[in-house]
Formats: sequence, structure tokens, C-alpha cells
Amino acid sequence: MQRVRRGQKAYSAGLMGEESVCRDYVSRGYAPIASRWRGSCGEIDLIMQRGDEYVFVEVKASSSHARAAERIDRRQMDRICNAALEFCTGLAQGLLTLMRFDAALVDATGRVQVIENAFGSA
Repeated sequence: MQRVRRGQKAYSAGLMGEESVCRDYVSRGYAPIASRWRGSCGEIDLIMQRGDEYVFVEVKASSSHARAAERIDRRQMDRICNAALEFCTGLAQGLLTLMRFDAALVDATGRVQVIENAFGSA
């Protein structure tokens, strides 16, 4: 029973974190396209758009921004990239779509830190 409660708590915290991150992007002029988009390659937490650019956002919450960042590993980045390519095949520009991969980190107080192009140097 405790395991179920922990899972429900984590799920709710994840939703709240994603909503906070989405509001942050919207305040900076991005339009939300999808939340928790799932393809055969995996799930993308948020897909945002500004102009012709699509931003694929991995949201991580933890006690601090640094701890949240530590929770994103290479395997997860590869999965998200493959899912994004799958998503883009349905767009007019296809795989030529301008895209970026961000990490949005949420700390225990709910503060959001966005790292743009987070997968670029990993």
C-alpha cells in the first residue's frame, strides 16, 4: 500500500512540475503542443513551439536543480531524441524540422530552471 501511495505522490508531483514548466515556457512566448506525448520510442514530457522551432522538454524534479539534472542519463536522452524524430515525421517539414532539446529542472520549492539545448554537450 505504501508503494502505491509513493507512486501516486510521484505522479502528482510530476504533473505539477510539468504544469509549472509549461507556464514558464508560455510566459516566454512558447505555445504548448503536447504533454506526455507517447510514441513507440518513448515519452516526451512537453513539446513546445515558438515560430518554426519545436522544443522537446524533459522535466525532472528533485530536492535541488543539481540533483534533478543528475537524473538525466545518456540512455534517456537517446530515447527522447528518437521519440522526437518519430514526432517530427508527422510534421510538414518532417525530419528537417527545427528542433531543440531542453531540460527543465524543478527543485523542492517549485522553482524552475530551464537548460536550453541541454543534450548538445552530453
